Amino acid sequence: MFRGVTALNLDTKGRLAVPAKHRDALMERSDGRLVLTADPAKCLLLYPLPDWQPIQEQIMAMPSLNPQVRNLQRLIVGYAEDVEMDSNGRILISGPLREFSGLSKRLVMVGQGRKFELWDEESWIAQRDAALAAPSGGGWPTELGSFSL
Repeated sequence: MFRGVTALNLDTKGRLAVPAKHRDALMERSDGRLVLTADPAKCLLLYPLPDWQPIQEQIMAMPSLNPQVRNLQRLIVGYAEDVEMDSNGRILISGPLREFSGLSKRLVMVGQGRKFELWDEESWIAQRDAALAAPSGGGWPTELGSFSL
């Protein structure tokens, strides 16, 4: 279970050092074999390979004649790349994925249970602040009505 927000830096070759607190879990779960892909929110998603495979199967089982589904398949599966942690716990983020997500040197890794989100730091701050602002259109979704922290 991945959680927490960590500020990180990309090196000049586009490599990201996975935080030490997550390396062992990723090695145990997937031998360091990961999948990195695009998210419609303009961030990247990082999955251990075993957690990615059923998601890809679900997405590809959707009716591809539906234009919205086809666009989602193109985005999420089309951008998906197999990456592997090196001996120093780093992964390489390709140029197309860095361009798609607007990643610069400073980024944020956000644990989301079975996956991570990777955000450009400025985009993360803007998204976070917007999420914390009072929701427009009359409040929070009804699904959150009985939720309590």
